[in-house]
Amino acid sequence: MLEIIKPLALGLGFGWMLQKAGLTHYARIVNIYRLRDMTVMQFMLVALLVGGILVQAGVDLGLSSALVVPATLLLANFVGGVVFGVGMATAGYCPGTIVAEAGEGRLDAWIGGLSGLFVGAIIFGLLQPVIMPVLARIGSLGHVTLAQLLGASPWLVLLVFGELVVIVLVLVARIGKRAT
Repeated sequence: MLEIIKPLALGLGFGWMLQKAGLTHYARIVNIYRLRDMTVMQFMLVALLVGGILVQAGVDLGLSSALVVPATLLLANFVGGVVFGVGMATAGYCPGTIVAEAGEGRLDAWIGGLSGLFVGAIIFGLLQPVIMPVLARIGSLGHVTLAQLLGASPWLVLLVFGELVVIVLVLVARIGKRAT
């Protein structure tokens, strides 16, 4: 039972944070692609950094086992990222915000968003056995992390990532002040 409650609680918490940060609004999502509102990028960068630190700390402290790392397939990841990005830019949703907006009772999320999510999942499920063997042939790096590829400590990679996040956040804040 706990195996069901944990992810539901995490999903509820993440959805609550999305809603509180105002990231469940169509204009917020679309304006990231118009370079007018960087709130989504700021939220996700901080979430990635905090998540990375917490996961690594949990592994190092023995509170959790090391995560299963899926195979890195560069071409497949690139194609998937393009499809995801085009879908997110045209629909104004990502999978997390679709569910959060549907939870707010927004009809467009229920009709357009969730139906698109399910149709996309079905299409991917049907095409995956045909497409993935082709995409997996190019750029397959195996089950590796960036730290393993670089031969570096995961904490060093997180430190550098953290520094990059801070630089991006400062630059976005400075550009935002100039624009107003």
